[in-house]
Amino acid sequence: MTRMYCRAFQSVFNLGARLLKWRMPSVESGVGSVSRIPALLRGQNAKRPMIVTGPRVRRLLLPEILKELDAAGIEYQIFSDVESNPTSDTCEKIRDAYLASGCDSFLAVGGGSPMDAAKAAAALVARPGKTVRALSGLLKVRRAIPPFIAVPTTAGTGSETTIAAVITDSKTHHKAAMMDLVLVPRCAVLDPVLTAGLPPQVTAATGMDALTHAVEAYLCWTYNTRQSLRMAEEAVAAIFANLEKAYADGSDLAAREEMLNASFKAGFAFTRAGVGNVHAIAHTLGGLYGTAHGLANAVILPVVLEDYGEAVFAKLARLAELVGVRGANDAEKARGFISEIRAMNARMGIPDGFDFIRDEDMDTMVSWALKEANPVYPVPVIYDRARCRNVIERLRK
Repeated sequence: MTRMYCRAFQSVFNLGARLLKWRMPSVESGVGSVSRIPALLRGQNAKRPMIVTGPRVRRLLLPEILKELDAAGIEYQIFSDVESNPTSDTCEKIRDAYLASGCDSFLAVGGGSPMDAAKAAAALVARPGKTVRALSGLLKVRRAIPPFIAVPTTAGTGSETTIAAVITDSKTHHKAAMMDLVLVPRCAVLDPVLTAGLPPQVTAATGMDALTHAVEAYLCWTYNTRQSLRMAEEAVAAIFANLEKAYADGSDLAAREEMLNASFKAGFAFTRAGVGNVHAIAHTLGGLYGTAHGLANAVILPVVLEDYGEAVFAKLARLAELVGVRGANDAEKARGFISEIRAMNARMGIPDGFDFIRDEDMDTMVSWALKEANPVYPVPVIYDRARCRNVIERLRK
């Protein structure tokens, strides 16, 4: 019954989704593209942006952007206390600072955490009186947010092009997503210079995050379009070709730019097609243990792909062909593709499991993961409690 309900829901949702006005942010890319931020703000009639970022980015990367804003005579306010896995309390603080400072736009600079926190704060501005919890879920914002420019400093989340903002409830520690087309930023600035100083392990985890987005979107049984499938394929190919180059040499701006573009494409692909059980389980780790989202995805991805088995062999075989993994048939190619993901993780120092998952949390993790995935995510295999628990057990070391 659960499977029939989920597939029926997804079929109906797919028909409705094709009537929605999907869009993609305008893009400024390349070395030095941050210099075009003042013009982008003026183009949105934005005169006083709220800059949302984290402490490290404010210290190391934001000064160059502030120079551009100062030279252009643009006033701004800064909120730089966004943590990893941003909370609903943080989003409310950003909203309050935005209103108190008379800001008229958002400039999110950083990884997925600042971008998601800024999106949620923008939603709170657009829907006064609402809470993050009330706006979580599908199409609950439904009002235009203030002008929003996203400047990623990691190549992974794709939040600069997605409809989602993933926020942790400060009281329950449950991680949930706001998902609405109004949350897609107006503009994305993809400057590889901003990612050149990333530590290798951050490069690895965020890059595998982007790979997870592309692969999960590609495997969705419905919602996909020709464009989302093409972008997922292009993202997978680019990540296989460039992630380890960027990991080994942070100053390789060509590889860094390819990874930013791949992250953007993967973000668009999963915005249109959805993600799956990898993300549903990863969000439980982020909510309960504060596990970095990219790291969680990197560890979970090959386990879930193996668990899916023959349900995904044909599609994984196509991806295997794109990245040069060979085999005599679809099953061999698919297994080779999964093996190469494991090998990439190992070469970049990403573990193959976690030693902190507690027995007493298992039921909560299963409940949260199933609630997130079903019925919305068009996963190739719909999990029940037993199968989901078994996958989580395989993550434990």
